Amino acid sequence: MTRPEAACAPLDPDNARTALTEACAEVGLDDSGAELIRLGSNAIFRLRSAPVIVRVMRSVEQFADAGREVEVARWLGKSGIPAIRVTDDPQPLKAARRTVTLWVSVSDGVEYGTTSELGAALRALHKLPAPRELELPGLTPFDRASSRITDAATLSPSERDFLTERGIALRSAHAGLKYALPSGPIHGDANVGNLLRDRNGKAVLSDLDDFATGPREWDLIQTAMYFERYGWHTEEEYTAFCASYGFDVMQWQGYGTLADVKEYMMVTWLAQNARPGTKTASELSRRVRTLRTGRGHREWKPF
Repeated sequence: MTRPEAACAPLDPDNARTALTEACAEVGLDDSGAELIRLGSNAIFRLRSAPVIVRVMRSVEQFADAGREVEVARWLGKSGIPAIRVTDDPQPLKAARRTVTLWVSVSDGVEYGTTSELGAALRALHKLPAPRELELPGLTPFDRASSRITDAATLSPSERDFLTERGIALRSAHAGLKYALPSGPIHGDANVGNLLRDRNGKAVLSDLDDFATGPREWDLIQTAMYFERYGWHTEEEYTAFCASYGFDVMQWQGYGTLADVKEYMMVTWLAQNARPGTKTASELSRRVRTLRTGRGHREWKPF
């Protein structure tokens, strides 16, 4: 009897590496000495043998989503938008009951772009019409929140109940928003952490898995929050972002509500990755406490 794909074990360094090895063997790449550079929603490896980044996703249930992301990357390349590129290998791949994609490495290290460069990249992206060659999903910000709360390993029963109730209230508030900018293709997770500097010094968009069609304000909200709520950006950095993009989302009347929605999604995302006794679990508790009290935003740490 075939074991259900949903029973796939949580992603960890060992089983992610098993999938890496199997996928690399399928396309003729050498994974020896590959470096695990990030483990969160996905496992990200940098190959030593070739300028390739390998992303291992949680399960084969994400295969269709990965296929769409590959097509998004190819569309962005054809459209002249600065973004990471997939390799020419047939993909996505299925390996060790995970989904795997292969990307051209932009550099040997990690250096991020500036807020000004992010604003320029988003301005160029938001000028594009919807692609004809693929169908982008509509933005559904609450889509995975319930399952993340249910599956979270470190939430207490009261925290779980609080997040569930807050999600219900935010869904209602979000439904009533009236946007100032037109809808269209959006990155879905736009922030300087997803803007990498390549070997030629050019800033390119990365992490394309949340690409969707939706209000452009969604792509502007994180940079505003990083400045206004958490102090992760300076006033100068935020001003440069607005000048480069051409719009200040904080002046829009729906800013507070949309920021609350994005903040909620940041917390539920962290919940799915938190493990007992880790820094992630401590940060999750801090963030839930902030949502409950409205205090302590400046104590949040980037993850």
